[in-house]
Amino acid sequence: MRIWLDGGLRDIDSARVSVFDHGLTVGDGVFETVKAVDGKPFALTRHLDRLTRSARGLGLPDPDLDEVRRACAAVLEATPIPFGRLRVTYTGGHGPLGSDRGEHGPTLVVALGDAARRPETTAVIMVPWTRNERSAVTGLKTTSYAENVVALARAHRYGASEALFGNTVGQLCEGTGSNVFVVLDGEIHTPPVASGCLAGITRALVVEWTGAKETDLPLDALERAEEVFLTSSLRDVQAVHRVDDREQPGAPGPATLKAMRIFDERSGHDLDP
Repeated sequence: MRIWLDGGLRDIDSARVSVFDHGLTVGDGVFETVKAVDGKPFALTRHLDRLTRSARGLGLPDPDLDEVRRACAAVLEATPIPFGRLRVTYTGGHGPLGSDRGEHGPTLVVALGDAARRPETTAVIMVPWTRNERSAVTGLKTTSYAENVVALARAHRYGASEALFGNTVGQLCEGTGSNVFVVLDGEIHTPPVASGCLAGITRALVVEWTGAKETDLPLDALERAEEVFLTSSLRDVQAVHRVDDREQPGAPGPATLKAMRIFDERSGHDLDP
């Protein structure tokens, strides 16, 4: 495996960042996870646009997107795999042991790892913790992922692959690394970005391509939904067959199957929509 670190490719044994890197010490960084199929990234332009938005939201300098593109291409060429997770990480760089930033400038890491294709359906649980839709980092894809780690571990203990959060006002929000959609009266709905969810790349494409509505959804929408599905860069569109202890009979249902088909067709024809 070859990893891009601060300007060039490194072997995995020599790709090391400082123990004083702000991404490590205080989670001061942003990242993107890009689906890579047969050496080609999917929706890279959208991912890099969001990387820039996230960096600006943290007050980091804009990433050099030409370098990021070169890094992605170099890593993909150096590590040929049929299906993978291309990870772009951009941090505040070497800094003091506190929240103040140093003067050394940001760190850029691009790495690629194998990924398993997700099954057609999955189980999810609701967790008792909330997303803060008014947080300073709401909508930013930061490396501060500890609450997602805790929630996902709980999901795994209950035989699920994802945990769903509500927000502070009792609305459905998102998963630890996915967006959630529900089908009500035959129409597809997903929480708006104002709910505190991340503006997912796959989420945006599904909204554009299927006409799904962005709707404030109470938590009981999951109980009333005829169908539930998740979206993310590596899940694409994935049906949900169980929410907590409630089965979703017949998953994937007709609306989900249609969304799956549309996404497969459109994404197959355009790798950078």
